[in-house]
Amino acid sequence: MSATPLLPDSLLLNGREFRYDDIRQYPANSPTDLNGYEAKVLDFCRQWLNGAQEFGLRTSGSTGKPQLVTMRRRQLAASARRTGEYFGLGPGDRMLVCLNCEFVGGLMMLVRGLELNLHMTIVEPQADPLALVPATARFDFASFVPLQLREVLAHNYAARLNRLKAILVGGATVESSLEKQLQPLKVPVYLTYGMTETASHIALRRLNGPTATPFYKVLPGIHIGQDERGCLTVRADVTDDRLVTTNDRVRLLEDHSFEWLGRADFVINSGGVKVQAEKVEQVLEVALAELGLPHRAFVAGRPDARLGEQVTAFLEGQPLPEAQAKKLLALLTERLERYERPRELVYVPQFRTTASGKLDRLGTVRSIATAPRNLSS
Repeated sequence: MSATPLLPDSLLLNGREFRYDDIRQYPANSPTDLNGYEAKVLDFCRQWLNGAQEFGLRTSGSTGKPQLVTMRRRQLAASARRTGEYFGLGPGDRMLVCLNCEFVGGLMMLVRGLELNLHMTIVEPQADPLALVPATARFDFASFVPLQLREVLAHNYAARLNRLKAILVGGATVESSLEKQLQPLKVPVYLTYGMTETASHIALRRLNGPTATPFYKVLPGIHIGQDERGCLTVRADVTDDRLVTTNDRVRLLEDHSFEWLGRADFVINSGGVKVQAEKVEQVLEVALAELGLPHRAFVAGRPDARLGEQVTAFLEGQPLPEAQAKKLLALLTERLERYERPRELVYVPQFRTTASGKLDRLGTVRSIATAPRNLSS
């Protein structure tokens, strides 16, 4: 007969223990040297432990201005329970919380911990979160942004990761080079699909192992469809049974899964031909990797008198030498259709990011004041 798991009555935050009984009374009985992040984490936990029914969540602002979305407790709780059931998480399991808890990805980690009675170790977000916890610390579940996962792998923490039941990764694009790095891991790693309005992920894509797939599998109880643009729609308890219409173009599959095609607002209309920016980005990323170029890059449309919009590649950092630029152009010409090929290469010293750390494409494009370097003849 297995022993009854010891339910948590406290959490660890930046190495300090905070008892739930004290958190319920926050800020009374709290240390006076809390920083702003710690205060926000404890305040949310106080609200949840005291039964608050509505919460204001900020959107990331990656495709527009950040907005405040009001979510009901039952939506957040439903999402937490669904994740717990899917991954077999239960009372007494241990979870590392290293995402920014001011946004839905990190905040939902807190909700999972409180709703599922998980032991939580919370650390302030940084590139290598495992550096903030003892090497002997064991976890069953964790969620990272791609930057963190790349750093963790670079520090040879694979053995520590393999002790987990599952790892989630989200908040930004997972590049093909990072996907390759994940293949030796035994722990299953899942790319998440979701947003603030769906209380984080509603679908998952396995990135490593024999069951890795290019398609997102929708979680049980989530109902999906498409609008007239081919964009995904979602209705479930996590949306409070309201229809949420996304800007993500998808191809629906019969087994309750879908292929993500790209953002509708990232479609470039070039000479009447609609080009999906993300598709071109994937080819560009691979070409840069093959040439040994570490530049971050993205693709967007820029106004053009003849075409309406022209496909443009934006690279972060110093301009490429002429020889490398020509090699890059040759690879793109070989692998892309005529209207998909970037007509310009624009160098940006540093890409803009949102408050949550996501790439701010629109802000970056608007910030450019220098003339682009022309790649085409």
